[in-house]
Amino acid sequence: MADRRSRRPLPPEAQRRRAVSLSIGLVLFVGALAAAFPLLWMVAGSFKPQREAIDFPPTLLPVEPTFDNYLRLFTELDFGRYLGNTVIVVLIGGFGLLFMAMAGYGFAKFRFRGKGALFFLVLATLMIPVQVTMIPTYLILNGMKLTNTLVGIALPTLVSGFGVFLFRQFMSTIPDEVLEAARVDGAGEVRTFFQIVLPMSKPILAVQAVLAFITGWNSFLWPLIIASDQNLYTLSVGLSLLNQQLAVDPALQMAAASVMVVPVLLVFVVFQRYVVQGFALSGLK
Repeated sequence: MADRRSRRPLPPEAQRRRAVSLSIGLVLFVGALAAAFPLLWMVAGSFKPQREAIDFPPTLLPVEPTFDNYLRLFTELDFGRYLGNTVIVVLIGGFGLLFMAMAGYGFAKFRFRGKGALFFLVLATLMIPVQVTMIPTYLILNGMKLTNTLVGIALPTLVSGFGVFLFRQFMSTIPDEVLEAARVDGAGEVRTFFQIVLPMSKPILAVQAVLAFITGWNSFLWPLIIASDQNLYTLSVGLSLLNQQLAVDPALQMAAASVMVVPVLLVFVVFQRYVVQGFALSGLK
């Protein structure tokens, strides 16, 4: 009797819901596969020898996988230097997290004259294309003797209006009672910020860290403008030069693109949970 009841067919409504769920899952799987296919092709192609990379018809997986393309990038070419420059630019840009957190905390928890107007100016910067401000930014850095330096490459990415907005939105959710309790216990504003506000802001710090990393890591046009010395080029600029110098070695170009893309994916995978939590708590949909 128990076996017969367990094998009883599902009601028509349940069958319909199950069929819809399976259809949606299949469509999402096909869409995800189509979106990830170029990435899979790039990584697989980076392990192909040159003769195999230009074969027709092409193959997805390498028949004779090799690491020679990656070795050539860091031995014969200057990708080791480009990678080091990019890491330095990203680390310098990471200091901007503290400045944006301070600005967001000020807009969220302090009252002062002109607060609304200042915050409006911060939001207004989101409507200005980056390309419009490149010439005045270059002139300012040139006057400060920071052109053709890694600091000059990283300085414009220290603070962004969107980052200040994110911190302000998140820190508005921090209860005022917690801050008042800290002040009653004798904590100053600096101690309250570093020991209470920042630890409670880990999700949004993770979000902004990922965004700052992606901005610094993928920056192309600004390093190309500000740096005239090839020894100061970043990965994105080095990849562009490689594509101009080599036209018959797609496997080497795929390896360079993998070095450029894979770290970004790894950072996002590591911080994915905090990114989703940070956007959810910031009230952004």
